[in-house]
Amino acid sequence: MYFYLAVTLGVLSVDGFYQRHPGFSAAFLAAMAFIAIFRIGHFYLYNRFERINARANFCAFFASVFATALTWGLGFAYFMVQPEELTSKMVMMASSVGLDSGGVVAFIPSRRTAVTYNLFALMPAVMAMLYLQIHLIIAFLIVLFAAYMTLVAFRGNREYWDALENEYLLKRKNEEIKEISRIDVLTGLYNRRYFSEIFNLQWKTAARNNGSLIVLICDLDFFKEINDSYGHLAGDEYLKQAAGIFLHTFKRDTDLIARYGGEEFVVLLSGMDKERAVSFAESVRQQIQELTVVYNGQQLQTTISIGLSICSPKIGWKSDRLLEQADRALYQAKNQGRNQVVFYDPANP
Repeated sequence: MYFYLAVTLGVLSVDGFYQRHPGFSAAFLAAMAFIAIFRIGHFYLYNRFERINARANFCAFFASVFATALTWGLGFAYFMVQPEELTSKMVMMASSVGLDSGGVVAFIPSRRTAVTYNLFALMPAVMAMLYLQIHLIIAFLIVLFAAYMTLVAFRGNREYWDALENEYLLKRKNEEIKEISRIDVLTGLYNRRYFSEIFNLQWKTAARNNGSLIVLICDLDFFKEINDSYGHLAGDEYLKQAAGIFLHTFKRDTDLIARYGGEEFVVLLSGMDKERAVSFAESVRQQIQELTVVYNGQQLQTTISIGLSICSPKIGWKSDRLLEQADRALYQAKNQGRNQVVFYDPANP
């Protein structure tokens, strides 16, 4: 709109046009200045108006856009019907072509708006010249230009939305790839890499906020025997149902469950005390013990050993210590006969 005002002043100043047409010049400049002030103010207050009345805000914007084009179009028509003013007419035509092109391109996302803007800016002059039977060749050329800009609006609109759709689809595909990269395809749980990323973030957060973290490392007992006896597809089916038990048990949004290895699972808990964590671990152990998976007529059963550790991280500590402690507790559970939950005891490492 600053540019519109500058061009308006420019065309009115050519060869002293405003001196010979003071009434029109004052009205034209005032109208363009009023619209410009409104649109500039609306631009800065758009978000505030949007919260008050979105529909009125929408209508105000498009009404001001069309008012700009129509006001300019009427001014263009006035210039073209003057009996002399050759230089002013040429400058006005050149300015109109430039402003119309810029407006159509600016509003290409809305094809209807771009076409309407184009017609409002150019057609008043064409109709005036046809009515007075003057400058018919120029009127014909302006009609050709208007038709060309209409085609530009249609083609540009299609290309704009195609590009936007492609960008959206690409973004979704990237999100899907990112999601796949952090999910274990077999179980639907998070994978080890993603667990490590989130674990390190939560470790730092807990260190800053004096919080605590609990890790459970869980390993299915004698799982290799299921794979060897019934095949890997049978083992995969068992892993899927075991993963379902973890998901059913640890339901909080902050609970992080991952497949840590072949038959190993890991759970990260924050904001939970030792007793409650042990209770959840015992629930998982009991459910796994009672789980029977039927595959090709064969009943698959096993148990699980779980090691837990709790820690209140301090700035500068390495996060590996919590995982190492939970892993030691897991091996203690294995050495003590499996199918049990062991909480890491610093006095008995």
